[in-house]
Amino acid sequence: MAYQRSWRWVTVVKVGFIVEGKTERKIVESAAFRELLSNNHLSLVSPVINADGNGNLLPKKLKESITVLQSNGAEKIFIVTDLDEDACITKTRDRIGASANTIVIIAVKQIEAWFLADSFTMSTLLREDFSYEWPEKENAPFEKLKSLFLDKTNRGVGTKDTFTARMLKYGFSIQRAAAHPNCPSATYFLNKLKQTAPPPRWGSNKTAPPSGRGA
Repeated sequence: MAYQRSWRWVTVVKVGFIVEGKTERKIVESAAFRELLSNNHLSLVSPVINADGNGNLLPKKLKESITVLQSNGAEKIFIVTDLDEDACITKTRDRIGASANTIVIIAVKQIEAWFLADSFTMSTLLREDFSYEWPEKENAPFEKLKSLFLDKTNRGVGTKDTFTARMLKYGFSIQRAAAHPNCPSATYFLNKLKQTAPPPRWGSNKTAPPSGRGA
């Protein structure tokens, strides 16, 4: 008697990104982030568009960027920005506007808070055990990072662009930030990426039984 063999295959969802600034773009373009996408059967569509400030993340100004990414094959588009001075995430989301094919990710208060949440990479750079209990409560996380490094290493961190490159070089990842118990915006981002992943599909065929196994 023949037996049935089944297998699983997955498609790939192409995702585009529109980001608030250079820090977000560096993270999205990094090898670690591309690997995260690949592990979830997602493919990054180029270019990663830098809106150059959250004031440019408005429906009229986003329309052209969304059109560019969709013409390049993007099926889902992530818009990544900071909460900054907005009173709540809902206000920021409403200001940006969202459609069926866009997903808005809002870092609280700024994306550099995710660096504070990555205890492993921060410990590596500071050369001592590091843990920051409430990274998203920092109104100016980059200023906090500057003071931490000046206090503990007697060295500055340079510009945001320079420090982001250094964090990525030494292992920063969205997964580590999301693992922090008090960094829900990073957790939300990671979960949305996983939810965007395509579902597995199953197939089967009937073949002859392996040698030595009969009806």
